[in-house]
Amino acid sequence: MSFQHLMSEGRIGGLALRNRILMAPMGSNLCETDGHCGERIQAYYEARARGGAGAVIVGVAAVAWPQGNCNPNQVGISGDEFLPGLSALARRVKQHGCRAIIQLQHAGKVAVRDMAAGRPMLVPSLPKHSPDDMMTALTPDEMAAFVKSLAGAKIEYKVADSGDIAWLIERFADAAERAQRAGFDGVELHAGHGYILAEFLSPYTNQRDDAYGGELANRARLLCEVLQAVRARVGDDFPVWLRLDAHEYRLEPGITIDDAVATAQLAEAAGASAVHVSAYANSSSGIGFTEAPLVHEPGAYLGFARAVKQAVNIPVIAVGRVEPDVAEQVIARGEADFISMARKLLADPELPNKLAANQPETVRPCIYCYTCVSRIFLNDHLICAVNAQTGFESDTVIEPAPVARRVLVVGGGPAGMEAARVAALRGHQVTLCEASGRLGGTAFFSAIPYPPNEKLVDYLVGQVTSLPIDVQLNTSVSEAFVDTLAPDAVVVATGALRPASPLPGAELSHVYSGDQLRELMTGSGDGGAAARLPLLPRCLLLAGRLLGITGSGALIRRFSHWWMPLGRRVVIAGGGLVGLELAEFLVERGREVSVLEEGGHFGAELAVVRRWRVLHGLREHQVALRSEVRLLAIELGSVRLATADGQETLAADSVILAAGATANPDLAERLTARGLEVHVAGDCGGLGYLHGAMHDGHRVGRQL
Repeated sequence: MSFQHLMSEGRIGGLALRNRILMAPMGSNLCETDGHCGERIQAYYEARARGGAGAVIVGVAAVAWPQGNCNPNQVGISGDEFLPGLSALARRVKQHGCRAIIQLQHAGKVAVRDMAAGRPMLVPSLPKHSPDDMMTALTPDEMAAFVKSLAGAKIEYKVADSGDIAWLIERFADAAERAQRAGFDGVELHAGHGYILAEFLSPYTNQRDDAYGGELANRARLLCEVLQAVRARVGDDFPVWLRLDAHEYRLEPGITIDDAVATAQLAEAAGASAVHVSAYANSSSGIGFTEAPLVHEPGAYLGFARAVKQAVNIPVIAVGRVEPDVAEQVIARGEADFISMARKLLADPELPNKLAANQPETVRPCIYCYTCVSRIFLNDHLICAVNAQTGFESDTVIEPAPVARRVLVVGGGPAGMEAARVAALRGHQVTLCEASGRLGGTAFFSAIPYPPNEKLVDYLVGQVTSLPIDVQLNTSVSEAFVDTLAPDAVVVATGALRPASPLPGAELSHVYSGDQLRELMTGSGDGGAAARLPLLPRCLLLAGRLLGITGSGALIRRFSHWWMPLGRRVVIAGGGLVGLELAEFLVERGREVSVLEEGGHFGAELAVVRRWRVLHGLREHQVALRSEVRLLAIELGSVRLATADGQETLAADSVILAAGATANPDLAERLTARGLEVHVAGDCGGLGYLHGAMHDGHRVGRQL
């Protein structure tokens, strides 16, 4: 499709933007510890500017740094000492024809850096709750990372008085003027996501009875006074807009769309140049964070943006997992003026350029795994599971190889395909061999319970088939094969090893290993797993293969609602990423699911934010999550468990063994012993799942 509306020029006030795609502001933790913008954060934003965005909005610059900070490596804009780094950042963004905007923020009740430093956190009223409920899903290591800088800190709040309010207004005005002097093209005031301006706007967090509390006009007073003070400093021509919550999920009474519309109108009257429409949710719930502000449901806030657009005469910016084809329609219908994207531009900074060239199939997709933001929660800088360069832009440049070499890549999963892609881009002569008849490896199977993974597989397949890579399917690589090909280097990306389980009863026909279940669902393998089934299910599986159902993740998902080779009561042994994704998939298809985990924590391999969401969903669907239990034996119709209280029998019509995968170094070791240059990528070198596979493959491709 054409993206003529999305890629058309737009204006905010007097500022012309080359297209309607903005990089949404998102905390990165890529700044230096002293608040200065160094090379890491400059290169990060420059990559998105070079990729064709109409504007880059630099996320969460602290107007009172170090006060009011929520992240340890947050951008400072509270004094002229920050100007050199800010100016350099703005200059590097603008040199690519992209507009540079910076978001101004005071974190209020979530200014945990104040807590770490022994300062009280500034709030309109004393908070009603704290985000303790989410902590139960953290592993001990994650908990240590989360609280390491807060050890011994005491939670204290300071209810803002008139002096504090005047101070806040002055800090925002100073910061806006400093941004203008640094060369930025505009500023965004963060009036959402639970930060100080949003706390005054929300009837949930604002319990004041003075001129800044009560009815909406009073709750919006601070925002309007900040807007007026900023406008007085920067003049009428400098774009100043706000990010606004259109709804507060799981908060009562919270901000409603009617509140947001009225606030947007007040902000317009106070001098706002545009409104960036977002949302927020109760942060004490794991599912809440993926309702807002980092939305999981595609296009969830578009209705909010449309309502605000109908009520104001200034541009409206929509956000919230908006796919490019949907964004094109939204702009064409006039339901918003701009679309802001964050995670999509982390996954592929070149997305705008690729849409402008009408090549959407070449866009590396975000898989919404929350790896990026989960790192922020653990006091680290963001990365992207599918883009190894994000957060490391200066260190991971793909450069032409000094000498073109013959490279053999063994294994057509994500690690192998990414290594082959990067090696080919560097000019190497690449042969990619895959033992099965399909590229994708276990990632294709993982796309059945988790559909976003399918887009990543499709992207990688498209890349390796469009580049000058010799792809050989149904090709098992032996030492003799390697001798015949005589490569200069070999990349082994053969995936994990899943040895047969020694458990009594593991050989029974209703028990499936991960490999056996993958064979049944995708039609891969030699048919050994299907042979264990009764005649009718075997015929159904054969029909599925002949009709092409097993070759499409979407068709498998649809067909699996009608039939699967699993009974009603399913026990999954293994509470890691694989076990939990399968549990989600099965419970949606009417199975009664129990997940058994020998350790004390579920989903340790999942990024923490996604883990919160998955565990919340499983518990809502009444999946039995049993930790610190050990599977002793499998019997017909049941399993025997060892628990803290002794032994227990659990009914089971089907059993899935979703644990026990290990590294698979055999081929790499044999080839190394023959004197070959061997590189290992992906799970065959150690379990890293999709994130590890993509980063390993990219690293190896750069090293060749």
